[in-house]
Amino acid sequence: MSEDNEYHFTDTQDWFSGHIESWRALFPMLAGIDHPRILEIGTWEGRSAVFLLNELDGEIVTIDHFDSMESPQGRARSAKVHHNLALTGKPYCIIQEFSVPGLMSVLVDEMSKEDPGFDWVYIDGSHRADDTVLDGELAWRLAREGAIVVFDDYRWDKEEPGGIEHPKRGINAFLALHQGEYDVLSKPGDYQYIIRKTVKMRIGFLVTGHSTELAKQDAFGYGVNLAFAADASYAMPLAVALRSALKNISGRCTAYIYDCGISDSARESLRTLTRDASASATIVFMEPTEASLSSKGGPAWAKVDMIKALPVERALYLDADTLVRGDINTLWNTDMGGKPVGAVRDTAFQNGHSELAGVTKYFNAGVLLLDLAKARARLDSLFSSASKMIGVSRFEDQDCLNQHFSGDWYSLDARYNAQGLGTYNKEGQADPCIVHFTGPLHPNVGIVLNPWVQPYTAKPWGYAGAPGHPFAMEWKDGLEETPWKGVMRTKGFQDDLEEEKRRALTEAGSQVDAIFARVAQAV
Repeated sequence: MSEDNEYHFTDTQDWFSGHIESWRALFPMLAGIDHPRILEIGTWEGRSAVFLLNELDGEIVTIDHFDSMESPQGRARSAKVHHNLALTGKPYCIIQEFSVPGLMSVLVDEMSKEDPGFDWVYIDGSHRADDTVLDGELAWRLAREGAIVVFDDYRWDKEEPGGIEHPKRGINAFLALHQGEYDVLSKPGDYQYIIRKTVKMRIGFLVTGHSTELAKQDAFGYGVNLAFAADASYAMPLAVALRSALKNISGRCTAYIYDCGISDSARESLRTLTRDASASATIVFMEPTEASLSSKGGPAWAKVDMIKALPVERALYLDADTLVRGDINTLWNTDMGGKPVGAVRDTAFQNGHSELAGVTKYFNAGVLLLDLAKARARLDSLFSSASKMIGVSRFEDQDCLNQHFSGDWYSLDARYNAQGLGTYNKEGQADPCIVHFTGPLHPNVGIVLNPWVQPYTAKPWGYAGAPGHPFAMEWKDGLEETPWKGVMRTKGFQDDLEEEKRRALTEAGSQVDAIFARVAQAV
């Protein structure tokens, strides 16, 4: 440390002190962080760096080219910055580079850290718009979730605000690109534009020696492709299935929704689930064509349509009546040994049924891991069979898929599609990864009253509920995490359930009357 204990600043070059009050008002947001990490692009003589180190008691990495040390002014500024930062007694690193190579070196260095990233980012480098947007993008990859990012000179008056020589144009481009990923902290009219990051940090590339599976997924753009299908009546349970899946995915995710009649308002509600997800998630709605199987045979056939329609090579299809409770990435990365489909054996019809000839090992189609490149190998045959089975086969699409992929599917662990109450009591099935609420939505009275099948199998949101089901309440709790929160307690919903109950009782009464009539005729 120099024997000179005074900071070396040029009085006529103080472009920072006017921001001190507004910055101090933001510091409570970092109160829970011990020794915040600070990243600064453009330090000049180090005024802002000194202030941050002293106020936040953290550490700083600051980048400045100092005129590449080719001018007396550049060399003088470099000496001042080293002197001033050393006086703070706090950890610091000065990178003598232009911002892009400097930031790239920081990115590489951060990849090797156990806890990478920065809590405060100050961007005050080049005034050119294209340089500013690039500085912002690279710095954003180093900003932790919750980090405060300060863009300087948003209202600089030395150049036209919309021109290439003004940072505002570049800042606006950055803000548009990352819309939805930050909260704005600055006020309209403020000289600086200040935001707080609301998404997780994504460095976005690999360096030798740091190629973890999650890092590969992030850097290469890999992610989980979920697929669902629903009509208006299943939008609510779809929200639970989607929300629970997103909570159990690490990294990138795209959810493809095959829309068989979901309302515009329900679509928007479903979109909020991906916006709020901790994972980097997006949602894509797809609609059936007039020639599609689902247009002819109903939403049950949508999963067959999706084998052809999905714009990806691998997808995990989940029925809307599922609840995800465990790690999806492990299932997603399953090696299916070259098989086109991964599925779980059907609990009720493990060996198929008498109406489906030639199938002796029968899977449930509520959860399907699809290698679409292989599954599309015989598309014409699949769709030809499906067209003939619409309205004829006992279990519709499930029969069709079992017939088409007979002997050519990979058997997944039962915990990935736990169907019916019986599957939860077996060894290893007390804590399933994916619960599938099989059975009817509104069961007939015969099912409800059958003493040999108790508790009966049904869905938690139907008129009869799912009594005795160990995960029915968990499903209801999951509903409260969606935009449909509280809907099951509304009068309209309860009135609909009462109507379904009356319909079931009326239908049961008619069946009993018919039985008595036949008996009377026989006598």
